[in-house]
Formats: sequence, C-alpha cells, structure tokens
Amino acid sequence: MIVNEPAAPTDRKGILAETLVHRILTMQLEPGAVLDEVALSEEFGLSRPPVRELMRQMAGEGYVDLEANRAARVSLMSYQTLRDFLIVAPMIYVGTTKLAAINHNARDLEVLKQTQQKFRQAIADGHVENRVIFNHQFHLNIGKMAHNQYLLPSLKKLLIDHARIGKIFYRHNGDPRIQKGQETAARQHDQMIEAIEARDTEWAGDVVRAHLEVFRSDVALYAVPSGMQGELEG
Repeated sequence: MIVNEPAAPTDRKGILAETLVHRILTMQLEPGAVLDEVALSEEFGLSRPPVRELMRQMAGEGYVDLEANRAARVSLMSYQTLRDFLIVAPMIYVGTTKLAAINHNARDLEVLKQTQQKFRQAIADGHVENRVIFNHQFHLNIGKMAHNQYLLPSLKKLLIDHARIGKIFYRHNGDPRIQKGQETAARQHDQMIEAIEARDTEWAGDVVRAHLEVFRSDVALYAVPSGMQGELEG
C-alpha cells in the first residue's frame, strides 16, 4: 500500500494561490469579499504567516486590497474601474500583441494554439468558468510572448478585471447575442494567432482592436455586477 506524503508547506501555499486566483477570476469570490486568513489556513493546512505573505503578494498583483488593521478583501470593482479598463485596455493589448508578432518563437505559438483549442471547447461545452479561464490564459500567453518586462505587469492587472467583467455577462450564456459574441471572439482569437504567426504587426493590432470593441459592446449591455458601485451609464 502506497501512502502519499502530506504536501510540503510551499506546495500548499502554491495550491492556495492557484485556488484563490481561480475563485477571484471566476467570481466565486466577489469583489470586496473578505478573505478569512484563519479559514484559509485551516482549509489548506498552512500557518498564518505564509497566508499573510501570500495576501501581500496578491495585493501587489492586483487581486487583493489590503488596508491597515482590516482583513484582506478581493479587489473592488467600480464604475471608475470599468471606465479605466475600457480606456487603457486597447493600448496594452495592442502593444503586447504587436510585440508578440515580432518576438514569439515556435514553442510560444504552439502553447497559444493549445490554449485556443481549450477556449473553443469551453464554448462548445457551454462551460462559462472554463471560457473565462482560457480566455484569460490566451491573452496572458500573448503577453508573455511579447517578452517585455514593462508591458506584462500592466496586462496582468487588466486581465484580472477582464475575466471578472466577462464572467458577469457570460452568465447570460443562452442569450443569442452572447452566443454570437462568443463565436466572433473565437474567430478573432484564430485571426490573432494567424497574424502573430505571420509576424504581421498591423493585422495583429487591427484584430485586437476589433476584439475589444466586441467586448465593449457586450459589457455595455450586461456588466452590472454585485460588488460594482455606481452606474454603468451616466
């Protein structure tokens, strides 16, 4: 009989990090939700210090808000958050995708194609959480392919709210407009891959702009989340 050894503390911390990221991106933990250090310590078999350390790390990455003498909370979203996202996203996404077209290697491209297959499968399965996660991974992969230490941190922060905003309106998965938007997004992902593979920076930039415009139009109809203060319009 083989007895598995308990996971090392560093492994458990990594598992906690991955779990929290997944829960935040898929809105299982809503904006502003309290992150109970005691409960997380017990759930993942960790002492309090590594959990606190992880909270500080995730705050630096934009997942968590930390204030003195208060429990950590999932980072908030507001009307201003959404407005800032829609203003800045085209600059960062276009920049990273153009650089990916210049700087990628064969392995980068293969990973991107594999992620796109998973994204398309999530759409076919009607699996909302997987659609959010693999869309997130697709754009993150492009950011890594750009090989630029300045753009990647900004992209990662944008992608947190991109995923959360997306999860909000993907709950309308049966809506014909959402279904059409999903098909358009998948086709545009394919075009991004083709443009990157061809090292065509102008084509890559044009596809990303069109892609974000589809996202913007869907958000205008459906993105009214719990935890988002203010009105989407006005």
